[in-house]
Amino acid sequence: MPAPRPHGLKLATTDSPPPARSSPRPVPGDSLDRNPGTPLDLDRVLSYRVNRSAVERRAATIPTRRTVKQQWQAGWLLRAITLIDLTTLSGDDTAGNVRRLCAKAMRPLRDDLERQLGAEQLHLTTGAVCVYHGLVETAVDALTGSGIPVAAVSTGFPAGLSPMHTRLDEIRDSVAAGAKEIDIVITRGHVLTGDWEALYDEVRGFRDACGDAHMKAILGTGDLATLTNVARASMVAMMAGSDFIKTSTGKEGINATLPIALVMVRMIRDYFQQTGHAVGYKPAGGIRSAKNALEYLYLIKEELGERWMRPDLFRFGASGLLTDIERQLDHFANGRYAAAHRQPMV
Repeated sequence: MPAPRPHGLKLATTDSPPPARSSPRPVPGDSLDRNPGTPLDLDRVLSYRVNRSAVERRAATIPTRRTVKQQWQAGWLLRAITLIDLTTLSGDDTAGNVRRLCAKAMRPLRDDLERQLGAEQLHLTTGAVCVYHGLVETAVDALTGSGIPVAAVSTGFPAGLSPMHTRLDEIRDSVAAGAKEIDIVITRGHVLTGDWEALYDEVRGFRDACGDAHMKAILGTGDLATLTNVARASMVAMMAGSDFIKTSTGKEGINATLPIALVMVRMIRDYFQQTGHAVGYKPAGGIRSAKNALEYLYLIKEELGERWMRPDLFRFGASGLLTDIERQLDHFANGRYAAAHRQPMV
């Protein structure tokens, strides 16, 4: 059995071997102004048309051509930890489960593994903890002093079909309970019927109700039928003032995929080039392996650049991803895979 090895690692940086880029990328500054939105531009929205076969061919090259190995991979995985919205959205959630999840968010790596990696000085935490509204106060209390924000799913999650006044009240109640981020759900029917004005007004209303809390717009991309609809819905959500656009609730039949991600990040890039406002991206649903997480990071670095590889502009919505990342880091440090129960989530 190989002896444990100490490693002085850093988060993935521009010193990491960079994937080749295919087109010019936006470069926002370190300090970001919040996206205020723009008036709805229907001509621009309707101008977007997506060639699915071309997108799928491009997306298929991401995991085959772009790789990082050894200490670079470990560095990228440490970065990935800081980008996770550690999530529990189950019907059997309890206050105890949420407190344990928050403890994991504050100390995502085992102490012994952190020492072996030489990562103590990084003071790693996850990007946020994401829970249902009824558990926001519990999470806020458990995270006191950590600086980790609580994100609440809202607006009739996951279907998003509650009456409008109920959805707005839910947002306001979550913010009052201490949530700093609100993950709203759009009405997918507005997209499927092409009612872009209704979608814009809905998301704008949600943004107003969020106040100072940052808003992530969940598009439910698996329900939107076409990649053209994904592109148009992404742009409308950003025009309406979304701080992030997010793929899925995790409850759809199809959740985050690389082709969907490619379309959405291209819309983010286009919006930035039009307005100068940087909007974040959150893939969610089905991202459980470190390998899959790296593929998304390759995509982001190629299409948007390293500035988007920070928690204020990129998050993974995930519950099981951290466990596999920890196992991969354990393999790097010790030359073997630890059993999953050695890095339990809760």
